[in-house]
Amino acid sequence: MTTTSVNLAAYFERIGFTAPAPATLETLRAIQFRHACSIPFENLDVLLKRGIALDLESLENKLITNRRGGYCFEQNWLLLHVLRDLGFRATPLAARVRFRQPRDFVPPRTHIFVRVDLDGEQWLADVGVGGLSPTAPIRFVVDNEQSSPHEPRRIVRENDRFYHQVKLAGVWEDVCEFTGEEMYAIDREVGNWWTSTNPNSKFAQNIMAARANPDGTRFVLENQNFTHRRANDGHVLGTVGIKESAQLLDILGRHFGLSFPAETKFGIHGL
Repeated sequence: MTTTSVNLAAYFERIGFTAPAPATLETLRAIQFRHACSIPFENLDVLLKRGIALDLESLENKLITNRRGGYCFEQNWLLLHVLRDLGFRATPLAARVRFRQPRDFVPPRTHIFVRVDLDGEQWLADVGVGGLSPTAPIRFVVDNEQSSPHEPRRIVRENDRFYHQVKLAGVWEDVCEFTGEEMYAIDREVGNWWTSTNPNSKFAQNIMAARANPDGTRFVLENQNFTHRRANDGHVLGTVGIKESAQLLDILGRHFGLSFPAETKFGIHGL
């Protein structure tokens, strides 16, 4: 039988959430923060050629039961169903990730996040944009700097498009671009297929993992570089150059809670 609702007790245990969960802004904030600090962003199954299944049962097995992470199509689809099961009015939206890309470059529309309509206001929740995943919902208003447990955020509008931006070391940077259009199931399937199987996809070419920490720092892994940095000012607290697979597997286990057999190879040059 197809799973249509999330095992909320198991999900709450996974993210360390124990309080009652009414459909309030306080609950939304607590769940997004704890999710981002507990379930790492990662693309390891893409590199291992395992395929990325998006049905709810597969997502629960991977992200909750097996304590793995995932990328946006997995993370935010699980979050969407959690919020709906709690009574939130939640809608998946389509976006283009464009961090440090010039405005004349058009990235693929392969990002999904969640809009929550609550008490006459709209909030944007996203736990699937890597080392830039916000740890608090963003109120959907334009040109309003908003604080979070990590970096400040804002939404700006240009040429009939909205841009989610993050302030890094005092500079506003684009995170993603969106129009407010809903991402339907078929578009999610197509985007996930392209992202996970196209050899030109960055997820097929790079190893990536990221997790926010409750103390306001972030762990970020990209290929042979592991960084521990403060989120609000970008100050690097520590960095490691990875030279061999055993070292990589140790970092994945210690800092991201991701365990793999000692013989695991991800196919990244130099590892």
